Amino acid sequence: MVRVREMNEADIEAVSAIRVRGWQAAYAGIVPRSYLDAMTIEDDAGRRRESFSHAGRESRDLVALGDRGPVGWICFGPSRNRVSGEGRAGEVHALYVAPDLIGTGVGRGLLGEAHAAMKDQGFGTSALWVLRDNRRARHFYERAGYAADGATQDDVYDDVTLLELRYLREL
Repeated sequence: MVRVREMNEADIEAVSAIRVRGWQAAYAGIVPRSYLDAMTIEDDAGRRRESFSHAGRESRDLVALGDRGPVGWICFGPSRNRVSGEGRAGEVHALYVAPDLIGTGVGRGLLGEAHAAMKDQGFGTSALWVLRDNRRARHFYERAGYAADGATQDDVYDDVTLLELRYLREL
């Protein structure tokens, strides 16, 4: 049984471990191995502590708690890019689940909670960006009602340029 709550500062190390291990699992064969190998939980936690305590921060973080503590994390808030259409757009900035729990409903639960919170905040649409070659994530988001809208952007990892696709979903 997993429950979802607001992330707090005590969760930072666990969330950083979920994020780093999630990257290393999800992006193996997509993002250069040199980039993935250079990622550390300590560096991620340091950056997360700095941004988490930033005054005026508009994004929110939720964690999924299981028997062993945090097992998933989602960050969402106002969209960083303009999205055409009706109303304000929110954005899922990040969603990661402990690699051994992928496919167990943890990600679905976090995404559902984020959708409800964004809707409560007056957002009519949710956006997110996903690497084109991350077929597993694209399938997950498509099952959750998202669809690519044709917008793209490049991300560079160790001199390798990868294409990201924007996905949208009405809330």
